[in-house]
Amino acid sequence: MATTHTHSPLPVQVPFGHDFLHADLRRPEGAVGLVIFAHGSGSSRRSSRNQFVAEQLGVHGFATLLLDLLTPQEAAVDEMTAEFRFDIPRLGERVIGAIEWTGARPTLSPLPIGVFGASTGAAAALIAAAARPTLVRAVVSCGGRPDLAGAALRSVQAPSLFLVGSRDTEVIELNQEAAEQMHSHVEIELVQGATHLFEEPGTLEHVARSAAGWFECYLPVTRSHLAIGTSDHRVI
Repeated sequence: MATTHTHSPLPVQVPFGHDFLHADLRRPEGAVGLVIFAHGSGSSRRSSRNQFVAEQLGVHGFATLLLDLLTPQEAAVDEMTAEFRFDIPRLGERVIGAIEWTGARPTLSPLPIGVFGASTGAAAALIAAAARPTLVRAVVSCGGRPDLAGAALRSVQAPSLFLVGSRDTEVIELNQEAAEQMHSHVEIELVQGATHLFEEPGTLEHVARSAAGWFECYLPVTRSHLAIGTSDHRVI
C-alpha cells in the first residue's frame, strides 16, 4: 500500500459509564481502517512502543485509537496497588466501550475495526473480539497474554496474529496454549532475537510491519471507506 500522510494525535475522551477514558486518535487522510490499541499492565496510551506501532500503521493508511484502559482515578490507585491492571474483564469492557464509541462517530463508523493488544491488553482485545464478532475484523497480540482471556477464546471469530519474542520462552508457551483453545484462524509469529519488550534493534520495526500486513489482509477495504477518510481528520 502507498504511504499516507499522517497527522499528530488528537486527544479525545471516550465516555464510560459516569466517567471517561483518555485516548489519542490519529486519522490519516484516506483512512482504510481503524485499529484500537489496548495497552498492557501498568502501561498507557503514552507507551513509546505502541506509539511507534501506531505511527507506522498510520503510514499504511490506518486510523489508530490509543486508549487508556483505566480512568484517571483508577490509574492513580493502580500505580500504588496494581489493583486494576490484571482485572481482565474490566479491561475487556473498556475495549468494547471504545468500539461502540467509534461506531457513533460519523467519520470513524464506516472504517473496519482491528484491535492491537499488548501484554494483558491482548486478553482485553480478544474478549472484545468475542463480544463484538461482527465489528472486530482482526486482532494482533504483541508480547501478549491471550491466555488471560479464558473462555472468551473459544468465541473469537476474528483472525488473530500472536507476535512473540523468540527469547520470551514462557510467553511463547502461554500463547501456544491460548491458540489451541481457539476455533478461529490464529497464527503465532516469533520475532527472532526479541525479548518480552521488543527492545532489541529492529524487533519493534518487525512488529509494526507484521501488524500492518495482518490488518491489510483482514480489514476489508471498500470505496466508501476511502471516501470518508478524505475529510478533516479532526472532525470526529
